[in-house]
Amino acid sequence: MLVKVHGSAVFGVEAITITVEVNIDKGIGYHLVGLPDNAVRESSYRISAALANVNYKLPGKKIIINMAPADIRKEGAAYDLTIAMGILGASGQIKSEKIDEYVIMGELSLDGNLQPIKGALPIAIKAKEEGFKYLILPKDNVKEAAIVDGLTVFGVENIKEVIHHFNEDAFLTETKIDAFDVFNSNNNELDFDFADVKGQESIKRCMEIAAAGGHNIILIGPPGAGKTMLAKRLPSILPPMTLEEALETTKIHSVIGKVKDSGVLYQRPFRSPHHTTSDVALVGGGQYPQPGEISLAHNGVLFLDELPEFKRSVLEVMRQPLEDREVTISRAKFTITYPSSFMLVASMNPSPSGFFNDENNQFLSSPAEMQRYMSKISGPLLDRIDIHIEVTPVPFEKLSEESKGESSITIRERVIKARLIQSARFKEFENIHYNAQMTVKQIREFCKLSEESKSLLKNAMEKLNLSARAYDRILKVSRTIADLDNSIQVNTSHIAEAIQYRSLDREGWLG
Repeated sequence: MLVKVHGSAVFGVEAITITVEVNIDKGIGYHLVGLPDNAVRESSYRISAALANVNYKLPGKKIIINMAPADIRKEGAAYDLTIAMGILGASGQIKSEKIDEYVIMGELSLDGNLQPIKGALPIAIKAKEEGFKYLILPKDNVKEAAIVDGLTVFGVENIKEVIHHFNEDAFLTETKIDAFDVFNSNNNELDFDFADVKGQESIKRCMEIAAAGGHNIILIGPPGAGKTMLAKRLPSILPPMTLEEALETTKIHSVIGKVKDSGVLYQRPFRSPHHTTSDVALVGGGQYPQPGEISLAHNGVLFLDELPEFKRSVLEVMRQPLEDREVTISRAKFTITYPSSFMLVASMNPSPSGFFNDENNQFLSSPAEMQRYMSKISGPLLDRIDIHIEVTPVPFEKLSEESKGESSITIRERVIKARLIQSARFKEFENIHYNAQMTVKQIREFCKLSEESKSLLKNAMEKLNLSARAYDRILKVSRTIADLDNSIQVNTSHIAEAIQYRSLDREGWLG
């Protein structure tokens, strides 16, 4: 008897429907074809033990299983339940008349219990797109999949529940989740707040500008100055994610099995990889490609602490994703594209010793040491960072103050207003939503300067020895400052403030 059961394969951040054809005939043997990997081939042992432990059996006949389409590699143990239900249906141990209306996925334990799988959200989205009515998944994945509207999702703990469901002995209970309710009840929670930061008012202002315009930023300061503390609070002043952004971000985390109990990521991600991370871990890839840190930071913040300590090769592979806001991983037989639209926040010490390089400092570094230290960061990478800001230690008087600073919620309100101005400005442009994404053409159109402003910018570039690459960055940042001031025109004061945020472009900025 031939039975067809449907599963799903995750490819990048998308899913592809897999049809598992099970045919049982006279003879003896177990044959699994359709480009399965070792984990899929080993499924027969898990299925046999699981069925025996719930008082069912693997038939002692010739079992041929084909996983179509055969040119797509099937990976992992998530097909255990799919194959098991196909075998039970083909051997007449369950009623299989309606089984083709279901997508079934789950990894079996030897006792018949189901282990969570990866990619539940992309699987649910694909099942709905292709017109399937029902989805059966392990209970640990059910919240993640149930946020897809228009699909009946069942969460199960043991294969016996699925068997009883198809035999109509005891039906599974649908899991219903209102994605809007879950999202709206949680997306205003803040893990960190700028109210906890003592002093550093100029740095907070700089972070606000970065958040308002989506600008990449680098913090330069000695150990203990508060660089990491400030960076961790940046997501708290970014605009709350829309439901569309939340689902897009959740899909990426779902692929690696890192979705929280709520089923949807409602806060913007904050990723902080260690400086020993490899280029594959950062941008994604591997033998079986997985998204890297830059994709896991999609719609959020990627924080690179101690930027010069990262291997140069690791930093260089970020250049294309920073520009294109996606990363493409190519292999001989396939190409995968992961989204990677994130804000880069980097930090670094001002010198090899870790302290600002002035004559009164006992940790004075030689020019050669400084050159070697700064050469670890390439010019093209710095070219993609709009704001450079120096962070100095907070004096004791500020640290000992009992009063709290301005809260993240208050700062966020100003950021949201500035983002709304930018959304209206760029509504006719595709893939441009905030100032940091402006091309040269948009810069010339939306950052027109008065003669006074042009003169100020010219003098600054000449006197401060600013590089040519700083010109467009200053205009982008000044446009954001103007938006925060609710100003249509970019004024001289906006240009003057933006010029301050190009520390690394100035010759001799360290002393």
